[in-house]
Amino acid sequence: MVATMTIPTRAQNGAPIPPPGAPGGAPGAAKGRGRGRGRGKNRPPSRPTPHYPDGHVMLGPLPGEKGVWEGNAGATLATNPPGGLDNPAMYLPTNLKIADVPFQPWARALYLERQKNTTKDDPHVRCKPSGGPRMFHTPYGMEFIDEPEMKRVYIVGVGGPHTWRVIYMDGRMHPQDWDPSFSGHSVGKWEGDSLVVDTVGFNEKFWLTREGIPSTEFLHLTERFTRTDYDTLKYEATIDDPGAYTAPWTGGWYINWQPNMDLYEYICQDNNRDVKHMYGGPRN
Repeated sequence: MVATMTIPTRAQNGAPIPPPGAPGGAPGAAKGRGRGRGRGKNRPPSRPTPHYPDGHVMLGPLPGEKGVWEGNAGATLATNPPGGLDNPAMYLPTNLKIADVPFQPWARALYLERQKNTTKDDPHVRCKPSGGPRMFHTPYGMEFIDEPEMKRVYIVGVGGPHTWRVIYMDGRMHPQDWDPSFSGHSVGKWEGDSLVVDTVGFNEKFWLTREGIPSTEFLHLTERFTRTDYDTLKYEATIDDPGAYTAPWTGGWYINWQPNMDLYEYICQDNNRDVKHMYGGPRN
């Protein structure tokens, strides 16, 4: 894992093609959400989505630049009631309201109990790995490491216990037998400017999201990461879990690009700042 952390966040199959508006690119720049580069009217428009020479999208910075994707702590898969953990500015407008999520009765009751206690019982605040969507609204940054020679994409995050995932891009199938894990077994493919990831083999030791959406070992998760412009990553997750829900459902949020930033060492046991929510309050 130490070696993985030092790999540059770009593929090794040739220099990427600079987008319009970038040094060496065609003049002009596409308009976009412009997140991650300031606030208000003075925020410049985003550059277009960058691509490699083979056409697939870059999920990291252009050569000579740096940056990370910043998770949004209040982003949700479904709109919470007023007063809940929610950031309407970041979630997708197509998200369901929580009342419309097809929970099984036991799963809805568990979700409401977790909401009532905020993050007091969240395994993440006890330094457990974050599976699925929970990884992508965790602050402090994350990056995608695209290794085409290995036919793998790695996702590395800061704000957890050295959280990382491997996505196999070689066309393999999921194994017939697996040991349930926090991240499961992921296979992926490129569809236009989207990385589509199919994952099974989860355990039940994590929350799907910060506000407490539950899942079971039957979870089949499909994630779509779409870089809509240089500064915006659209994250969509489809939850197909017959153990907790009566039908598949989809939600997601936007993730900001933060330029000029690098990942850094974050040791959860040393840096955990959420103890005020653990065990009902502060502890010595």
